[in-house]
Amino acid sequence: MTRERIRASRTCPDPAHAAGPAVEVREVAVVLDGKAVLAGISFRLEPGDLLAVVGPNGAGKTTLLRVLSGTLPPTVGEVRIFGQRPARHICIAYLPQRLGVDLRFPLAVSDVVLMGRTGRLGPLRWPGAEDRERVAEALALVGISHLARRPIGELSGGEQQRMFIARAIVQEATVLLLDEPLAGLDAPAQAGILDLLGRLREQRITSIVALHELDLAQAHFPLALLLGGRAIGFGPPAEVFTGDRLRAAYGTGLRIFQTPSGPVALSDTCCEGGDHGDR
Repeated sequence: MTRERIRASRTCPDPAHAAGPAVEVREVAVVLDGKAVLAGISFRLEPGDLLAVVGPNGAGKTTLLRVLSGTLPPTVGEVRIFGQRPARHICIAYLPQRLGVDLRFPLAVSDVVLMGRTGRLGPLRWPGAEDRERVAEALALVGISHLARRPIGELSGGEQQRMFIARAIVQEATVLLLDEPLAGLDAPAQAGILDLLGRLREQRITSIVALHELDLAQAHFPLALLLGGRAIGFGPPAEVFTGDRLRAAYGTGLRIFQTPSGPVALSDTCCEGGDHGDR
């Protein structure tokens, strides 16, 4: 690979001036182990859009994020991130449910965030003053500057999520994929992550967030994608979360309760056997 191509592979479009959509998904289908997990998924996001991907367990939320990140090729269809295929695209930061960092390892928060500079540095180059300045800026943006030297094993769940989002920011990613970032967090920690996503939107970072909470999706996300192995609805949550569409996603045993912040859907089998994850 030439030096020019290496440099290009480490450059993301400025989202404030990028031409065309940040994310474009065209008729994506995924078959795993002979089973159709996703079918006919199409949508388009502009720079700075904030999308909630919602649906029951097994609806395909995690599979969709893996396709968008480039870690899983679609069986049919295609994905474009600023017009390019997503594989090894440095503009994408994917935060799966299970992150590959051992929280028992003696690392400080700033060390983990600095790992986000790896793709920018390339081989045989050590982090410099500019890289550490980017780390400080990212920690300030997510509100954990005071935790820079804190061992990662001492962080709360919400602080861990902020740390990993800061790592994505120093990568200079312009598309952020988050898989269940609110799971296991208390209400104040959830509110902090949701507020952070709003501030990232002001930076024109495009965020796609898989979650279960319909009320939070309606209250905090301008756009929602309702999945049930296929796209049941895409658009503003108030238009997507209709009774018919929610029942199509969650089944006929669904009970829908209207709350001040939006609908809450409960299935008759919601508590049987626990959460077995989402494909």
